[in-house]
Amino acid sequence: MPMNAVYDGPSSLPDIIPVFPLAGALLLPRGQMPLNIFEPRYIAMVDDALMSGHRLIGMIQPDAAHPGPESRPNLYRVGCVGRITQIAETGDGRYLVQLTGISRFSIVEELNVTTLYRQCRVSYEQFADDFIARMGEDKVDRKAVLKALSDFLKANNLKTDWQGIEDAPNEALVNALAMMSPYGSAEKQALLEAPDLKTRAEILVALTEIELAKGKTPSDTSLQ
Repeated sequence: MPMNAVYDGPSSLPDIIPVFPLAGALLLPRGQMPLNIFEPRYIAMVDDALMSGHRLIGMIQPDAAHPGPESRPNLYRVGCVGRITQIAETGDGRYLVQLTGISRFSIVEELNVTTLYRQCRVSYEQFADDFIARMGEDKVDRKAVLKALSDFLKANNLKTDWQGIEDAPNEALVNALAMMSPYGSAEKQALLEAPDLKTRAEILVALTEIELAKGKTPSDTSLQ
């Protein structure tokens, strides 16, 4: 989705951002994530992101292996910042938001803040390639990705717009499938932290093959 703002490198993003911890949520650069925002702290987060003008929210998963307190779970160290590119009010106190991914980030430190939502100082330096659209597409084994997807759909009696899939560029294909995949938090984190598109595609194929070998599908992930 086109954005009014241009982000051409790590220096074009702020080093302090609000973060939205959400298990099973995977946002990737140039991917779109719909969110149903209803908790007061995240309503405040959206309001502040809009009022500040930067319209940015960092999506990150709680670290299930090291959970910490329920009210303030420990976080994985890597997330992805997105820009609010669509927003609608529902009339019952909720926001329907769409985030468009910009770049992954690593947490430098979590800040002691008075806001209801959490904020972190982050770095984008190790993910400079995220700002280059379609980086590494030529190295993706597209046939393997399409075969894994086809096998998954057949095993689960699912249908899709196959023509649309075949027309999609490799980056859009791999990242969309990774974001929509029904795998758990650890698997989603591995997809997020993959060093390049080729590796992300390989992880996605491997996860699909493992699940197909089990003869069952993983449970659906619920997003807010």
